[in-house]
Amino acid sequence: MSKKTRLLSLALVLLLCLSIFSGCGGDGGGGGETGGDSGGTSKKTGPAVDKDTVVICTADETPSLTTAGHNAVAGDYVNKLTHNGLFRLDRDLNPIPDLVAEYNVLKDDKGEESIWELKLHEGIKFHDGSVMTADDVVASLEHAKQSPDIQSYTQSIVKIEKIDDLSIRLTTDGPSASLMYDLSHHGNYINPKAQLDKLAEDKEILNNNPIGAGPYKFVEWNRGEQLKFTAHEEYFNAERAPKIKNIVWRIIPEGSSRTIALESGDVDYIIETDSNSLEQLEKNSDVTVMKVPSVSHNWLCINNEKAPFDDINVRKAIQAAINKEDVVTVALNGTGIIAESQTPTGMLGEYTEGFDAYNVELAKEYMAKWGGDPATIELDMICSNDTKRRAAGVIQDNLRELGIEATISSMDLATYLSQTADGNFTGFIGGYTSNEMMSFLKGVYLSSNIGSSNKTRLNDPALDELIIKATQTLDQGEREKVLQEATKLLNDLCPQMPLYQDNILSTHKAELKNTFITAGGTFFAQEWEW
Repeated sequence: MSKKTRLLSLALVLLLCLSIFSGCGGDGGGGGETGGDSGGTSKKTGPAVDKDTVVICTADETPSLTTAGHNAVAGDYVNKLTHNGLFRLDRDLNPIPDLVAEYNVLKDDKGEESIWELKLHEGIKFHDGSVMTADDVVASLEHAKQSPDIQSYTQSIVKIEKIDDLSIRLTTDGPSASLMYDLSHHGNYINPKAQLDKLAEDKEILNNNPIGAGPYKFVEWNRGEQLKFTAHEEYFNAERAPKIKNIVWRIIPEGSSRTIALESGDVDYIIETDSNSLEQLEKNSDVTVMKVPSVSHNWLCINNEKAPFDDINVRKAIQAAINKEDVVTVALNGTGIIAESQTPTGMLGEYTEGFDAYNVELAKEYMAKWGGDPATIELDMICSNDTKRRAAGVIQDNLRELGIEATISSMDLATYLSQTADGNFTGFIGGYTSNEMMSFLKGVYLSSNIGSSNKTRLNDPALDELIIKATQTLDQGEREKVLQEATKLLNDLCPQMPLYQDNILSTHKAELKNTFITAGGTFFAQEWEW
């Protein structure tokens, strides 16, 4: 039996076991009406609580409720409930004004388009009833620039000025093709200046009592269990005001447990549906499965500063040794595509050549060029959820072909993010979700982001130059060429091992209407209704 066949057989056994486990889960403590056929699982139809409430469940707990104190997808979800940015991304991932009513781009003394004048909507109210002014915007952006977690999205802004109570002037470090995307990022969302002014005496004020102008107000956070939010009755955008009053946000790390919670009626919406439950849920007429190709790029990240991973031959050997088809099969139950390039496909500037595909013999040649003993390589793959652990299991088996005995460690998301940002790792299974290539390259590979989002710790001046050039190239055709050059260089350097781009799998009760999810994973809870 071939290695691939053995892996596929193992995956099928795993799927069968999970299906049996889910089918025997009972009703999860819920009562109410039952009906239909869902593999024998008793379930409750209708809202988990009432029609004024939606219960959302997620795999990972946010590491923070602050806007600028993290760069985690799990945190972005809740930030979008409580806060707004000057711009936001629409359903097609294009930046459009949000808090901004109008804006103009002006030329500086050098004739470069680097001055942005922005005017806020009048009468925007924060959750505490205070009215947003330019002072809040200036304070929020200055605060964001001090955060290492999101510096990729602030470093192009060199000057922030108040013009009048509703107007702000931003000066960038040259023409900026990325500023509107940057201002759409949660790290640049707007907080009240009055609250920011209290940070010196209460460092946790933004985390314990987040106040924004978003569609939902924070109510409480029982760590490890759930968060609660309620509608902001004075939300500035009447057309996008919440239709459902209350949100309960439950943390359920284990995939099959999320499925059981939905089918038993205890939750209404799963953000991250476990791919092993997909077939079961698609057969259930009482739920709706949303399946959207993702722009999220996922990988085995290795620390380029630590030997022997500072040797390109070792990195390329590991890259060529990984059977990514098996990773997609086992980790995602086949619901994704192989990622082989160092940057995502489906974005302006993609380039899918110049990398080594799966080839064990080639991997062994690279190891021979390195000349060391594979048994001495210490590679511990840190994982924060089930999907990552399944991917790591395949990689662990693949690397044994080279004589490398890798290990797998599990951590909660907050610890995982902190440890990997600090460089305290040899490897981890991770990914980066960005909505366009400039933001992706800045966040993942720019050397100034070592210690925050550049976790490969790659430091290549030629690459840095290309990334900055791309962000300052306003002509889209020319920018695409620069972005492709950056990807070509990255594919040659092989700083990490791309694995897959997954599908976003979200599932909810069929009675929940107006649901939509973007390729970046954003959903619009304020639009939902029963």
